[in-house]
Amino acid sequence: MGEVIAEDFETEIRPFLTTYCADCHSGSDAEADVDFDSIKSKDQIKTSLELWESVVEHLKAQTMPPEDEAQPTGQERDKVYRWYNELVSTIEARPADFRPRRLSVVEYRNSLRSVLGFDVEVAVAEAEQTVTQKSLVIKLLPLDPPGESGFKNDTHNNPLSVVGWDQYSFLIDSALEELFSNRRQSELVLLLGQGKGLKNRLETFTGVPDQSHLANLFRTILTRAYRRTVDVEELAAVVKRLDGYRGKDLVAQTKFEIKTALMSPRFLYRGMAVSGKPGRQAVDPFELAERLSYFLWSDMPDDRLTSLASTGELANEKVLHAELDRMLASKKASALAEVFASEWLTLSEIDRVRKNVPIMAALKSQPLDFLNFLFTQNRPLLELVDSDIAFINPHTAHMYGADAKQMVKYVKQRGIEIESLPNQQINLVATEERGGILTMPGVLAMNKGPILRGHWILDRIVGEHLPEPPMNISPVAPNKRGEKLTFRRRFEEHRANAACASCHDKIDPIGFSLDSFGADGSYLFKSNTDDKKKKKKKGKLPVDLKTIDTSGKLPSGEEFQNIDELKKILTSSQRTVVIRNIVEQTMSYALCRKLQYFDRPTVEKIVKEMDETNGTWGDLFHAVAASIAFRETIIPGK
Repeated sequence: MGEVIAEDFETEIRPFLTTYCADCHSGSDAEADVDFDSIKSKDQIKTSLELWESVVEHLKAQTMPPEDEAQPTGQERDKVYRWYNELVSTIEARPADFRPRRLSVVEYRNSLRSVLGFDVEVAVAEAEQTVTQKSLVIKLLPLDPPGESGFKNDTHNNPLSVVGWDQYSFLIDSALEELFSNRRQSELVLLLGQGKGLKNRLETFTGVPDQSHLANLFRTILTRAYRRTVDVEELAAVVKRLDGYRGKDLVAQTKFEIKTALMSPRFLYRGMAVSGKPGRQAVDPFELAERLSYFLWSDMPDDRLTSLASTGELANEKVLHAELDRMLASKKASALAEVFASEWLTLSEIDRVRKNVPIMAALKSQPLDFLNFLFTQNRPLLELVDSDIAFINPHTAHMYGADAKQMVKYVKQRGIEIESLPNQQINLVATEERGGILTMPGVLAMNKGPILRGHWILDRIVGEHLPEPPMNISPVAPNKRGEKLTFRRRFEEHRANAACASCHDKIDPIGFSLDSFGADGSYLFKSNTDDKKKKKKKGKLPVDLKTIDTSGKLPSGEEFQNIDELKKILTSSQRTVVIRNIVEQTMSYALCRKLQYFDRPTVEKIVKEMDETNGTWGDLFHAVAASIAFRETIIPGK
């Protein structure tokens, strides 16, 4: 970082912070844990880029300093903006230091299945009205907490416990017991390799051992488990240790050798076998294959990807991008929606919306199918916010009016009251208000009320992370006797507290724009007539549409009358902000870590490219895979 940047910080920026920020943001009791006094060195200035970014955003939106405090002049603000832009310009893109990490629970389940050829499951009696988890891995292993990045594949700070080790051992024993059972003969034959028939290959474990079959078995398992080609000497040593064993003893010893591989750090962790000398360098071909496969599939590389890594062809730009396209066309790419997007957009919260399992499944599968469509069909990034495509089934069709007629008619099976059903793709013509993720019934239902809805959009779509509300703030007061104030009117009194206003100025307009949708996600302006008939039977009054006010004004000064106009703002004047959040979330998930200050140039380069070209999700995945952060690493010296 240039000397001028550090000098200007001391002569211009620190005095500014002392005058306008230090009262709240200094010392051991600094608000929001932001202590400007703790920044003393050049390195601290540079590594605090995220903090300076937040300072600039608050100054531009005039949310800080608070309204009742002294305000900086326009000239003073401009000095901060210039200094920040100069600081950003001095930062060079570089990769992060290499750090091995444990496979997440989902990655472990998928990888174990890919090694052996089948899922390790528990026997359960399924019913339409119950949620059943068949995976023994998911049932047994503790859930991964989100890492610093917010994603569960960021397991760097989640060490393997003694209990976890015992659970891995039990899982492998169960898997190997099944592998050598009669029901898994076809999977075992595939592992034993081609040549000779089924009977002859299985005779390896009942008659005279066939060394070539045993070599094939361990070559396949070790290559998959270690996610790289196996050293010839290591393979020969494993096979040699089986010499002299026959029948049941051979099976037991084979299980032991397989378990040794599947309990080793090279399987449980990523990066334990990475090659290279200390310093900055391209990641080795097998690590590149892993990065691609766990990014797009949440699974280990398949045989083709490993083969291209072993020949060095994967490092070729054209080959890499061709493989990425092939992988996006695979069914395994559904992991991008089921894992990446589900964690980013907190879609697991939909599980709590309805107790009726088929209906809950319909509400949750709808955004997942939509996101899978965006990711794998190379759709524009901003279709996330507004789209003319939706996915519905008979359980969600009533939310889509005349557009539901596009569905193939559903005929209920005899003897089944209600069942989970697949979605069908439709075009939104009569129900344009449903376009995009913001107004899907399940997403609306999991975020009941304007505060949760506004906060979710700010946090998950715009990428503005607000602090937790003060502990001593009381909830919105109910109407007093005789009052008929709307929630919005009553909330005005609640947000009069200066400690709340800075955040609620951002949350409230966005949240109230969705008041045209009920708590269950229904669109009130089109369903009110039908609701009158239903609610009268229950002795309840219908919603008075005249009391609904969906208008608002953003801190930027932009005004809107409803959610449709807000979507237009998010996809036009605020598009760069939304695209930047999309890029940051995608990169952070792909890299399995929180982004650092040295990732900023890469982020901004991709954002600029996506913004100028109206980039697609496919374009973004390719840009991330081609980035310095993805293709290079720094191996620390000893």
